[in-house]
Amino acid sequence: MLQGPGLFILLLGVLITVHELGHFLVAKACGVKVVRFSIGFGPKLFGFTKGDTEYQVAILPLGGYVKMAGDSPYEEMSPEDAQRGFLNASPWKRALIVAAGPFFSLAFPVIIYFFVFVGAHEAISTRVGFVDPAMPAAAAGIRPGDRIIAVDGEKVQTFDDLRSAFVGRFDRSLPITVERDGTQFIANVTPRKVIESNPVESVERGQIGIQPARKPAVVGVPPGSPAAQAGLKTFDRILSINGVSIPDEAAFLEQIAKAQGPLELTVQRSQSVEVGASIGQVPSVVKLTVPRQQGEGFAALGVESSDLYVVAVSPGSVAEKAGLRAGDRIVSFNGQPLNSFNVLAAELSTLKDQSFQLAWRSAADGQEHTQTLSQALRTSKDELGQESSRLELGVRPWLPSGAELLPLDTVTVQVSIPEALRQSVVIVPKIVGQMVTVIGRIVSGQMSTKTLGGPVMMYQLASKSAEQGWESYLHLMAVISINLGVMNLLPIPILDGFGLLSALWEGIRRRPISVRVREMANVVGLVLLVALMVMAFYNDVTR
Repeated sequence: MLQGPGLFILLLGVLITVHELGHFLVAKACGVKVVRFSIGFGPKLFGFTKGDTEYQVAILPLGGYVKMAGDSPYEEMSPEDAQRGFLNASPWKRALIVAAGPFFSLAFPVIIYFFVFVGAHEAISTRVGFVDPAMPAAAAGIRPGDRIIAVDGEKVQTFDDLRSAFVGRFDRSLPITVERDGTQFIANVTPRKVIESNPVESVERGQIGIQPARKPAVVGVPPGSPAAQAGLKTFDRILSINGVSIPDEAAFLEQIAKAQGPLELTVQRSQSVEVGASIGQVPSVVKLTVPRQQGEGFAALGVESSDLYVVAVSPGSVAEKAGLRAGDRIVSFNGQPLNSFNVLAAELSTLKDQSFQLAWRSAADGQEHTQTLSQALRTSKDELGQESSRLELGVRPWLPSGAELLPLDTVTVQVSIPEALRQSVVIVPKIVGQMVTVIGRIVSGQMSTKTLGGPVMMYQLASKSAEQGWESYLHLMAVISINLGVMNLLPIPILDGFGLLSALWEGIRRRPISVRVREMANVVGLVLLVALMVMAFYNDVTR
């Protein structure tokens, strides 16, 4: 498989060549003479001439270009070529030629996505791995191991289908078709409203509290409890009870219901280890005996689910300033007891920056604290150095690492040719809309120019996406092609958008734009593009 430089060259070369191919084919169709069609830039490696056009491959494979006769007002042409010159063509022909490049850049992703979508694919199924006991699915009787067949009569086959089915559906009862042990039944569920936000858009969707992943049995231990005295610690993962393996929380609940007397536990515990100047976490296995307590589930161990225990607090966040620390347990929100971090996250997603009352129990002394807080904007960087800002409290619950995740149930999805084409045609306009939104927010100052990236970022993205597989790489190629098409339609001199606007303007005014105006516009456009390139390259370096 190609490595980083090769992947980058392939990505950029294919996309710019496709863009220039649009100009080339439409120019030929409109009778404009094409002098040269080049794949790559710089000195020619090899080529041939057919008809009026020289076709060549150049030494720098980072795109390509189309040289048309008469595309400069100062170009001298023979009388027979003058009638076939670009600037001498009618405005509507020039508009078609100029628009063809962006059109090809926007149409090419439809082809890419078609080949990505068509055929057989492995996807996460709708089999339920975990049910949040405080969320609507549990109240409706849905259990781990159930399979969701349909939502409000709409069939779902994958977990992505299931998520999509709840977009815009919340705060009203929905019939959900559930399969259990080969028998189907209807569970009426009222999803909670959550708002999922990213730098581009916010989506309101319903949440019922199920996950495809099975949740490990991880405990939260109250200070001074019998479990704490026996040596059990918060975030210990139960591996076995009385010698019986416990792969997940469902198995824990089943086994704890049968167990009597002192409970022999094997737990996995993370221990901090200093490695040079940094501190890492190393798992260890501990065996201990805990007296059985009255109650069911986690209460039988004298512990709680780890769900509302804070595993980490973001430095400088609202939570840290309020005094929350790792190991603390969140108790209530606006005076209402909490049983799930999902409930807290759902409430916070709809509140935005409004104030709320939060109560938590300290891991240090077991005392309960209550404060009135409000979320604050926090800027973070991803692994590529891209900055993003969002409102948050600054606490993180325990989540399993990649090594701790149990295998997910999958299903083979067969996508037909018509369905793949439909999905391809739908997704491209959606991405176009997102890019137009991003450009608008950058121009208006609502989004930082630090989000812009240049060749270094594109190189990183190409390498990373290829590591994840060819589908990820092709998705990146499609997104950048759409970006190339949208950016070229901007009415900035030198870009295709200005050429299109000029041709339309000439068609309306019935006379060409003066050479002097063209020259000034090109200088302005060149300055803008150079400034944009310098800004993008600066962002690449500072990342």
